[in-house]
Amino acid sequence: MKAYVCREFGPVDSHKVEEIEDPRAEPGMVVVDVKAAGVSFPDVLIVQGKYQFQPPFPFSPGGEIAGVISEIGEGVDNWKVGDRVIAMVGNGGIAEKTSAFATTLMPLPESMDFKDGAAFPLNYGTTYYALKQRGELKKGETLLVTGAGGGVGTTAIEIGKAMGARVIAAASNQEKLDIAKRLGADEVVNYGDGELKEKVKELTDGLGADVIYDAVGGDIFLQCMRCVNWKGRVLVIGFPAGIPKVPTNLALLKGCSIVGVFWGSFTGREPEENAKNFEELFALHAEGKLKPEITKSYSLDEAVEAIKSLEDRTATGKVVIEI
Repeated sequence: MKAYVCREFGPVDSHKVEEIEDPRAEPGMVVVDVKAAGVSFPDVLIVQGKYQFQPPFPFSPGGEIAGVISEIGEGVDNWKVGDRVIAMVGNGGIAEKTSAFATTLMPLPESMDFKDGAAFPLNYGTTYYALKQRGELKKGETLLVTGAGGGVGTTAIEIGKAMGARVIAAASNQEKLDIAKRLGADEVVNYGDGELKEKVKELTDGLGADVIYDAVGGDIFLQCMRCVNWKGRVLVIGFPAGIPKVPTNLALLKGCSIVGVFWGSFTGREPEENAKNFEELFALHAEGKLKPEITKSYSLDEAVEAIKSLEDRTATGKVVIEI
């Protein structure tokens, strides 16, 4: 089979698509013929040795897939060959086939095609956990979303609106703001001029946002700390712009909470709650309230280009590799 393979850590374009042996269905596992793989920022980091988890060499990145089960391992009795599934595999997804633990599988809903299925789990799972369990977003509250034109940012707009919030979407250029507006954002803010704090304060009568979903980090996070409302919650989603030094004096003055969002750990520690989250997310998708913003699809041979688009921050919405 063909796969995008990392044999040693290095730049994204130092790795290539190769022919490797097919995976086998070990006990408790299945083999999935991958139809589509979602691309996310961890894929940029993992091949360079910059991610918190480092799989043994050789490996393929790609943590979320949708496809069809082609082989069943010993001890797996709740799935069968031919089942359409979504899987969170950690890595190995940017390939024609991959193996997955049966416990990581979810049925691909009838309302989804393979591309939507591959684009769904990581971003929607992270965002729903962030807003529901960590941010405790309430109907009528104001939600500020940074990085609003990116993969997780677009899901925060959709889910925030579905939860009844007023959504302010913030991004660095007009193209991304246009996407945010189309997805239902009530207000949009361009923070390219460094005046995020002032613009959010103006839109909230000087109060600030009740919940801030920050997927950018760096200086943007510092500005978020200055435009959060009293008893607000600042959600730490990611930091492609750099890891900021947290001004704890602002946390004191604002009476606010800085809340870490580690969805991967949540799925392992609280699998029942995660499963319930996805039941609710799939229902929202079936109702037409959620729809992955897939702005670009690549072939497997274009895996480098797909991952580079996230590294260069030129991608908008979700990037998918079709196989």
